[in-house]
Parts: sequence; C-alpha cells; structure tokens
Amino acid sequence: MNREPTLTYVYAVAVPTPELGRAVASLRGVADAALSLLPPLDATGPAAPAFVTSQVPHADWREEALRAHFEDLGWLESTARAHHHVIQALSARATVLPLRMATLYQDEERALAALREQRPAFADRLALLAHHAEYGVKVYVRPDAAGDGDAEGPDAAPPAATRAPASPGKAYLQARKRQHHAREDRYQQAARAAERIAAAAAPHATHAVRHPTQSGPLTHGEAGEDGENVLNDAYLVPDDRAEVFRRAVQQAGEDLPGVRVDITGPWAPYSFAMPAPRTTDTGAGTGTDTSGGPT
Repeated sequence: MNREPTLTYVYAVAVPTPELGRAVASLRGVADAALSLLPPLDATGPAAPAFVTSQVPHADWREEALRAHFEDLGWLESTARAHHHVIQALSARATVLPLRMATLYQDEERALAALREQRPAFADRLALLAHHAEYGVKVYVRPDAAGDGDAEGPDAAPPAATRAPASPGKAYLQARKRQHHAREDRYQQAARAAERIAAAAAPHATHAVRHPTQSGPLTHGEAGEDGENVLNDAYLVPDDRAEVFRRAVQQAGEDLPGVRVDITGPWAPYSFAMPAPRTTDTGAGTGTDTSGGPT
C-alpha cells in the first residue's frame, strides 16, 4: 500500500531532554498530526538543537494549496491555534525557539540539512532565551475619553448660563473644538504612559521589540474593552524578574485617566526568535505571525 506523500512541518527548535520528549509524545499538531523530535544525525553532544516536527499531507500543504488556504480565515485561525498550542505547551517544559506557521520542508533530509546549517545560530539564540519569557505591553486610548467633548480644562467652553447665545454653526464648531482638544489631551496622556512604561520596563527586561499598533477587533483588551492601540511592545524578561516587571509596568500606567495598559504573558519568545529557516525547496514556506500569542 502506497503512503500518501507528506511534507515536514517544523514548529520550533529545542534541545532534546526526557521531559521535552514526553511533551512531544503527548501533543498533536496542525491537522491533528503526531509530533516528533528530529535531532541532527551527526550531533556530538547532548545540547545539540533539534527540530520539533510533524508530517502533513503534501496535497493540503503544497504551494498551490497554501495560497488557497491563506484566503480562508477559518483555516488560518484553526491552524494558527494548533501551531501556537504546540509552542506554548513545549515552552512550559523547555526553552524553545518558535518558528513561523507553515515552515515546511520537502522531507526530513532537507529539514536536517537546514538544521545543520543553522545549528550555531540556533544554539546561541536558545542560550539567550533560556530562563526568559516574552511579555506583551499594550497601551490604549479609550474611545469614550478620547472623543469626550465635555472635558474640563483651560480650553473648555464656559458654562451655558454665562455664554452669549451662539448660532447653530458656531455652536457646532465650538463643540468640535472641545472634542479636538479632549482627544489631543488623551493622546498626550498615552504618550506619557508609553514613556513611563519604557523607563519602568527597561531595568527588568533584557530585550524589547516595538510592534506596529493594532486596529479593529485586535484592539479589544482582555476584559473586552475597546480602545485605540497606541503602543504595542514585547519584552524579553528573565523568569526571576517577571513579577517585578509586571508591578513596575502597572505602576507606570497609573494615574492617567482615559488610558488603559494591558500586560500579557508569559509567552514563548516569538518576538525574539530568529527568522524561520529557508524553505525554498518546497515553495511553501510562507509564514504567518501567530503571537498573539502575544502581540
């Protein structure tokens, strides 16, 4: 009986340990595929990095099929969730270097060739990430505060009882001016929050990455609150500094009305991983950002 042709899907790089092996054996990956460790065949020491892989059907993951899948939001979401689940579960047991969704090779031999080629870089990055986790910090301006036309301040209009009657057109322009000033004030507060957070986070993180701000449904916070995202940072934090980091960031965002600060994590270090290995041998190496995890 002929086996269906497959491609080798790579999730992450990690140093094999008995605990990692047990985790790999207990997990299912994309397309409900079983996972396996793919160590370099010429490894000379116990700390040689290995790929965490699964086999996926060639017909569903070849270049033409992926182009169609990437137009299917349902497929993208379920696949990204499966990929992220593997990464997060492994990162709870070991230091992992996450690779992008849909990192594919024609077969295990070509995956091993890429692993050997990039072994020194993988080992260096795994050493850097050991005993660290990624945390996300996002700052939002609440829409009700940003567009509030009744804000008090030096530019606020005087009470109605003391104002001379204004024409409808003039009254409209005055209201728009108050709204504009209120919105500017909230953005100034958001800028101050970003400065405070950067200064507070720096002593407790070894690296930081600034991601593009988010819009649309992505701007909903953990509590379902709306707001315009004005800061979207990721920090690499040592495990023994995590609580201090959280407290410092929370305190930095206090006393700023109209501004919300969200801290997420710990996550696998997506923002601090190296680029995925080249996958030009299959033409199906397109990667999709799954951080949200964290980001």
